[in-house]
Amino acid sequence: MQNYHSTEHESNFNNLEQLSTIELLNGINQEDQSVAIAVAKELEAIALLVDAVSEKLNKGGRLFYIGSGTSGRLGIVDASECPPTYGVDYNKVIGIISGGDVAIRRAVEFAEDDTEQAWKDLMEFSITPNDFLIGISASGKTPYVLGGINDAKKYGISTGCIVCNKHSVIAEACDFPVEVLTGPEFVTGSTRMKAGTAQKLVLNMITTSSMIKMGKVKGNKMVDMKIANNKLHHRGVRMIMEETNLSEEQASIELQKLGSVRAVIEANKLSN
Repeated sequence: MQNYHSTEHESNFNNLEQLSTIELLNGINQEDQSVAIAVAKELEAIALLVDAVSEKLNKGGRLFYIGSGTSGRLGIVDASECPPTYGVDYNKVIGIISGGDVAIRRAVEFAEDDTEQAWKDLMEFSITPNDFLIGISASGKTPYVLGGINDAKKYGISTGCIVCNKHSVIAEACDFPVEVLTGPEFVTGSTRMKAGTAQKLVLNMITTSSMIKMGKVKGNKMVDMKIANNKLHHRGVRMIMEETNLSEEQASIELQKLGSVRAVIEANKLSN
């Protein structure tokens, strides 16, 4: 089937340099409002991907993201936020970008065109069939991502993707594809905008849902979050006070001693 690269279509707006600031902002906002609707249309596909990822994570496996440019950076951001938010190890969710860590801040020319490098990058982490790999690509055709997906499948590793075009080669190569059709960008081809927003929304869904399924949330609270600053300490104290009979001072002392909201709540429920 022929690829449908709607992310490369001409913008719905023109003569952008002639628009006022408020006109520019209205146009960007108008386009952004379509993103959540596009994601909503793919919830069933996202659910299948989440269930597959959760199964691997609950059995001790890891989740890997691979991507180039904006897509790669978004994967790294999502992976890096899981340990402080949910208390998992830093090697539980791993984001990899073509061109290496230097590409997080500065584009590395032609790094995305190497079909063999993704597998080399993944092998540095000794990826196995116990793990899960998600490729992130707005176009759905990034060679770095496609190569990594194809190589992973050769070794029995389950794969998924987040792409923003229908019938892409990456989606066709994956076990659990998610295709969010975001359409033309406000600035033609600038997929860091709507496509990037859609990818971020889906990434939020994947890890948030997976962590909940792993038991990392109680009620609606992040009971396993790492107490890394005063703001999080105060949040933890409030959470403990809501779940126990401890005073603010007692909750603070217990949290400092045990270092975990969950640990304090469980210890005091046992003693009550």
